[in-house]
Amino acid sequence: MPKKEALKDVKLFALDMDGTVYLGNGLIDGALDFIDELRARQKDFIFITNNSSRVPSFYQEKLKKMGCFVEADRIITSGDVTIKYLKTYYPGQSVYLMGTPLLEESFRQHGINLVQEQPDVAVASFDTTLTYQKLEKMCTFILNGAVFLSTHLDLVCPTETGFIPDCGSICALITKSTGVEPKYLGKPFPETMEMILAITGHRKEDVAFVGDRIYTDVATGVNNGGKGFLVLTGETKLGDLKNTEVVPDCVFDSLKEMTSYL
Repeated sequence: MPKKEALKDVKLFALDMDGTVYLGNGLIDGALDFIDELRARQKDFIFITNNSSRVPSFYQEKLKKMGCFVEADRIITSGDVTIKYLKTYYPGQSVYLMGTPLLEESFRQHGINLVQEQPDVAVASFDTTLTYQKLEKMCTFILNGAVFLSTHLDLVCPTETGFIPDCGSICALITKSTGVEPKYLGKPFPETMEMILAITGHRKEDVAFVGDRIYTDVATGVNNGGKGFLVLTGETKLGDLKNTEVVPDCVFDSLKEMTSYL
């Protein structure tokens, strides 16, 4: 699809952050100009990240320090999608969360019943405070019958110095140990699209997911009735397109290039 044509009818841009808007603590060149242009053209946007180690208020402050000002309720993480899923399908049930203190606090604030023993549900996330004891508990609880959920399936997280293991890699270890695959949430699964539509009021055909990963960012749009745009500023390189089943609607070098086609 021609790039200008692909962007023409998009009413909501669902923007990934890590590897798309910034790397580490630095904005990617042209990202802020893209957001400013969306505002100037009265195009709606929302940030959606699979990084569940943080919460929307953290990302709001991080973006603010980079000169990008956005309301916290316009930022969604896979942790938020997981909270909504738990409240919908496992209301009141006990949950063991393998996650950061920030994510634990968010779960509690939303009324999730967190426990340390005999949970009904065991949730794995991108836990940058991971210990062997936490892994041992997860595996034990799953083998004892707890439902195994994961906030997202990303294998690595991009940083300024390279890539570090993410939630999908941690879950692979747990699956090897227990023989149990989790139900993954976050991008690219329909629960993420449903949450964004509920928050913004847009229709799925009006939404474009923009990000640096084909199997999460792009696939969320392509597989759920929207569009998926790939940017080459993070994990995915142009050569990777030869080996993917998910085909982006368009590929851009960066958000900076996308700006010229708005």
